[in-house]
Amino acid sequence: MQPRIMAVVNQKGGVGKTTTAVNLATALAACGKKVLIVDLDPQGNASTGLGLESAQRATGSYEVLVDGASIAEATQPTIVPNMSIVPTTPDLAGAEIELIDLDRREYRLKDALATADLAYDFVLIDCPPSLSLLTLNAMVAADCVLVPLQCEFYALEGLSQLIKTVERVRQHFNPVLEIQGVVLTMYDKRSSLNEQVAADVRAHFGPKVYETAIPRNVRIAEAPSYGKPALLYDIRCAGSQAYIHLASELLRREQGLQGRSLKVA
Repeated sequence: MQPRIMAVVNQKGGVGKTTTAVNLATALAACGKKVLIVDLDPQGNASTGLGLESAQRATGSYEVLVDGASIAEATQPTIVPNMSIVPTTPDLAGAEIELIDLDRREYRLKDALATADLAYDFVLIDCPPSLSLLTLNAMVAADCVLVPLQCEFYALEGLSQLIKTVERVRQHFNPVLEIQGVVLTMYDKRSSLNEQVAADVRAHFGPKVYETAIPRNVRIAEAPSYGKPALLYDIRCAGSQAYIHLASELLRREQGLQGRSLKVA
């Protein structure tokens, strides 16, 4: 059975994208699902947040996209049972330029995943904070897009740009691509602005917006410096509990769905 491939995308930085990718993947793994994270962000925060030292990242997403390395060669186990990662290194920052001259530059990740034995239930791709060629590779390979959205004034403006990009990718590269859901992050229910933004997003996108909102939480912010997901660092904190609820909600939405075959052009 083909895994569901989700690109975790927001072109805006600092919205909790990597935090969501890592902790949602951890919560899914804790539910008994087999999960692969593909770290496609040159900053490599997902790799660092899962405790991978630079020396452990000799082969990663750069080698997969540019050199044609296999997913199997690049995949490593993590400290989380049931969860593996294709890590990244700063070399990936140069991939943007190198990919321009390569054949099937938009399909490099899809082609690599198509030839891999993906014994996973979910593949989560952590994208860079830009609508770049790396993000395009993720969207072309993915079944759907998961959007972490910070509860702040400019949130909807950035989201409308992202939706246009998803529509263009659907028209030209990947006809099945859809927005799987929008996750409100850094939410503070004491803030009237947060409440207003959340209400606006829910009014605009309806059931696409997850009921679970991820709160601002010190323990979530601390966890990456210890090389651990928040769920391993402090499972009782409000942030960890929110990601457990989010995983439960996602599994309900995903029930009965499976990924498409990547072997077609």
